[in-house]
Amino acid sequence: MHDASTILEQLNDRSREVFRRVVESYLISGDPVGSRTLTRDFSEKVSAATIRNVMQDLEYLGLLGSPHISAGRIPTQDGLRMFVDGLLEVSNLEADDRHAIDATVGSNSQDVAGVLDRIGSALSGVTRGASLVLTPKHEAPIKHIEFVSLGHDRALVVLVFSDGHVENRIFTPPPGQTPSSMREAANFLNALIEGKTLSDLQTVISRQISARKQEIDKLARDLIESGLAVWEGEDDSYERLIVRGRANLLSSTSEEQDLERIRILFDDLERKRDIAEFLELADEGAGVRIFIGSENKLFSLSGSSLVVSPYMNADRKIIGAVGVIGPTRLNYGRIVPIVDYTAQLVGKLISDRS
Repeated sequence: MHDASTILEQLNDRSREVFRRVVESYLISGDPVGSRTLTRDFSEKVSAATIRNVMQDLEYLGLLGSPHISAGRIPTQDGLRMFVDGLLEVSNLEADDRHAIDATVGSNSQDVAGVLDRIGSALSGVTRGASLVLTPKHEAPIKHIEFVSLGHDRALVVLVFSDGHVENRIFTPPPGQTPSSMREAANFLNALIEGKTLSDLQTVISRQISARKQEIDKLARDLIESGLAVWEGEDDSYERLIVRGRANLLSSTSEEQDLERIRILFDDLERKRDIAEFLELADEGAGVRIFIGSENKLFSLSGSSLVVSPYMNADRKIIGAVGVIGPTRLNYGRIVPIVDYTAQLVGKLISDRS
């Protein structure tokens, strides 16, 4: 298909109005739109035959399609893209939606993880889609680190941050660990961590380990490396992905293939790395982005749309994302301001905490 804005400019007023009305009607009802329906409330007196011709032209341009044997038309993925880019009217955020999202922050905003969970649930509630919140890794300086043996093949690494936040991660330690090698490893780390964040620590420690190879016991060295590896990996900039409201996507369909597509969607979502990559895409310009169907590289399926906005910390650095997933016939005009507001709220919440 040619460039969407060029096609939009080439359409005359009548074609543009027919196209806009087909899309708006489809987004509300999900049903194909016929020429008779459009004739009834068209702004000028035109026959159903005239409108049928216009719809055929729009179909020829790749903006509308006819599903099955229906006489009506629905927008194609390219048509939806063009509508969203050129004709979408974004409404103001409704007071009820704002209250529902604000209420999740409440007085207990110290528990950021809990608040983000509740924001995800509120977002899926008000949009009737599934929501996703990608949360940043905790970046406060570390106060203390501890290794705890849970058996011969499981150990716990405990991090206490200077702001009181505690994180525990289970990992597989190298074989042969003894209580004294675990103590030695923890002492070595605690001597270095004063005032450092996790990402600072990883650089310092690898340097120190190679410099003091003889000094530090090999078991303790292996333990430090495998314990710290728990916080590394391809998606280590992000702590976790919160997805709420899966049932909303399932309740809107009964078709076997739709259920299968939604299952694949959630399999894709489990791979947080894809979202991290996709966030870098959003990094090119902060603000709400809309991905429709198969143009959304996050999902290996078409048939879902994602409305997403990155959020920033106090230094204006993108540290996570908030979004809504739903069928391609989402009410984009209403959902865009909700996602925008939520992303700003989350960014402020995290900046205030740090």
